[in-house]
Amino acid sequence: MEWYRKRTLGSLLDDAARRYGDREALVFNEQRWTFSEWKAETDRVAKGLIALGVAPGDRVALWMANRPEWLFLMYAIAKAGAAIVPLNTRYRTDDAAYTIAQSRSATLIALDRSGPVDYLSMLADAMPDLDRGTEGALRLASFPDLKRVIFLGDKTLPNTTSWDALLIAGERVSDAQLQARADAVDPDGLMVIAYTSGTTGHPKGVMHCHIPIRSTHERAQLYGMSFEDIHLNYLPLFHLYGFSEIAMMAPLTGAKQVLMDVFDAELALDLAEREGATILHGFEAHWLDLLVAQEKRPRRLKMRLGTLPSGVESTVPIAERVQDVFGPTMSGFGMSEVWAFVTASNPAHTREQRVNASGYPMNDYEFRIVDPETGVEQPVGTPGEIWIRGYAITSGYWDKPEATAEALDADGWLHSGDMGMMRPDGHLVFMGRYKDMLKVGGENVSPAEVEAYLRDMPEVLDAAVVAYPDARLAEVPVAFVIPSGTAEATEDDLIARCKGRIASFKIPRHVIYPG
Repeated sequence: MEWYRKRTLGSLLDDAARRYGDREALVFNEQRWTFSEWKAETDRVAKGLIALGVAPGDRVALWMANRPEWLFLMYAIAKAGAAIVPLNTRYRTDDAAYTIAQSRSATLIALDRSGPVDYLSMLADAMPDLDRGTEGALRLASFPDLKRVIFLGDKTLPNTTSWDALLIAGERVSDAQLQARADAVDPDGLMVIAYTSGTTGHPKGVMHCHIPIRSTHERAQLYGMSFEDIHLNYLPLFHLYGFSEIAMMAPLTGAKQVLMDVFDAELALDLAEREGATILHGFEAHWLDLLVAQEKRPRRLKMRLGTLPSGVESTVPIAERVQDVFGPTMSGFGMSEVWAFVTASNPAHTREQRVNASGYPMNDYEFRIVDPETGVEQPVGTPGEIWIRGYAITSGYWDKPEATAEALDADGWLHSGDMGMMRPDGHLVFMGRYKDMLKVGGENVSPAEVEAYLRDMPEVLDAAVVAYPDARLAEVPVAFVIPSGTAEATEDDLIARCKGRIASFKIPRHVIYPG
């Protein structure tokens, strides 16, 4: 037997159904599923994917808000031997189009609409030639690898497939066929491509195989997670934070998750009180809203711990208040390239360590703090760039060998671009980003990407995007623009032109014409 038994993502739900079958696993609005029922729904979806032609090694892009179907698909795609490509729900037409094309996804599954966000219309805008080809054999000029589009909801587009049709198609696939496909999945094969903004412009697809399951599993044990826990899940499932720490961790431990489609602090605390949630998660922006909501109208909660990545100066005061109002939180440091967390607090650590630091290194990870100019390793207590090496580090960026070579050196060290230091007690402190990156409420924003978008406008000669402090989101983008002189547009005009085209968190809050 391996020192750690290799697992695949699809097998986690099978194991959970065997161990925890009739225990309640998932709650969404008034709907409830046991682990056995969750597995049954996932298998129906996996059979549908296989019937429609999803092949081992395919990439399947998923663009929808938090819903039970997201969780069914997360495990179904893995069982079918494909890799999931989660798309940020705050993407807009151009963001989504780039990611679908760059990932060379063969299948796209999208929600038709979520509240005011019309995914169907945005895709219709991005794919004007959908009437070419046939259902399951599309011929799209801008998406040559995309063969099929599946919609969840009441509406579809020409030559696309409905969710009901997917499920009906799956009835042609037997249990034995599905099991054979799932058994053939290689734990060292591609599981997910997680897109993250980079300093060079367009998002980069971070590749991970199934190995990070070990990291999530060990953290669950570190936190003392069990089938008695109840996670409140308002984190977006397209982020590795929610993907790993709730959507994966709950089946690994038999815990229940109460799923929300969007984060609303008042509703979240009402649900936490009603369902008896024991675990809450979030970045500082989530916790700040939760603090305001709880202080405004206190609820009787059963939270035994939370997760709150801390250490940055702006986060520490919020983390201190959370300890007093809600209870102990576990800190940690992670990024898409290293999985959700590679350092983590545990309940035995002191309040000071959990609030002022960013966690203790996890097993089989190495850290170096290096002067980025000289490459010299820094002593304890001296800041530098965080370098990381370990078993769940990304194998690289999808179809971006130059970016991969820049981030991963020949010895396997990931140069994170983040600033931090090691404390005398062995805890890491994340201090900010060396790379020119904004962190808007937990979302990475590349100034270069937004600058390039603005420069494409005829009224803009040049643009510089910088961070501006924000009490809730930590920082927001602000653009300084030099007009082209060939056309005129007001500050509001430029901001309005970004809406619906790029993710809302990327849109400059202010546009300033210097001088």
